[in-house]
Amino acid sequence: MMDWTDRHCRYLHRLLSSNALLYTEMVTAPALVRGGALHLLEFSPEEHPVALQLGGSDPEELAQAAMLGAEAGYDEINLNCGCPSDRVQSGTFGAVLMKDPARVADCVAAMRAAVRVEVTVKCRIGVDEQTPEEVLPDFLDRIRAAGCQRVTIHARKAWLQGLSPKENRDIPPLDYELVHRMKGAFPDMHISINGGIASLAEARAQLEAGLDGVMIGRAAYHQPTDILAEADPLIFGTGAAADPVDVVRKMLPYIDRHLAAGGRLHQITRHMLGLFAGRPGARGWRRALSEGAVRDHAGPEVVLEALARVAPDAVAAPAN
Repeated sequence: MMDWTDRHCRYLHRLLSSNALLYTEMVTAPALVRGGALHLLEFSPEEHPVALQLGGSDPEELAQAAMLGAEAGYDEINLNCGCPSDRVQSGTFGAVLMKDPARVADCVAAMRAAVRVEVTVKCRIGVDEQTPEEVLPDFLDRIRAAGCQRVTIHARKAWLQGLSPKENRDIPPLDYELVHRMKGAFPDMHISINGGIASLAEARAQLEAGLDGVMIGRAAYHQPTDILAEADPLIFGTGAAADPVDVVRKMLPYIDRHLAAGGRLHQITRHMLGLFAGRPGARGWRRALSEGAVRDHAGPEVVLEALARVAPDAVAAPAN
């Protein structure tokens, strides 16, 4: 979800669900520790609970990055061992670490020793020619021994050569059963599943089958109202589904603050395009935002004009 789940995206998503755990896009440890890019850690207090997702392979550097994340106030530090992109591989980050579980365990141990917040891992079931039934139990055993009690497993292999990141999300077959067997083999670990899950009904089925959590990425981004707005009542058993019209109106003060600080409207509204996906007027909403938000000096009026395309009677109504 790099370049997607930035702070503006997460602020929007928190308005849709009070309970879902939100993750940052992956931030590399070298960027924080060597590059001093601490602006990458900025987030709004309203985003809690929120996890910092780190990329890296050097235990000492990851420990330092984890400390920076903990000091910034993140609720969880997550080590990414699942991203298959060439750019990530070249830095020995992401899914390539599945080939070196001992190093991952060293990284987890160093991070755990450095911070009090929980350290978690996101991984694949294996990469390339690995046999998932053999490598995944060993991987989980090592990170558990290093102090990791929570893991999210993308239930696909990653092919590090020959497939693009997009193809790696679609072509390798899903093996949900293997993830469920891992829950049986590691009952003391909190195991979440990821990959190919595009509805809350599918998520509930995974939870009812015994898993502890479900991570939904692109479906939640492209159809946030269908996934996140319904998650609180249907998954967490609290509150009512968020109304996307109310969410749009509640975004207006946030937009005002961002513009006053020198930001551009499209930096926020690009994450709002899917709010009315599948609903009458959604095309007009998307078009009005896409065309209007990139103009010079575009402001909240563009959002209100777009909202009139999908909910004309609600534009003048006050937010709850």
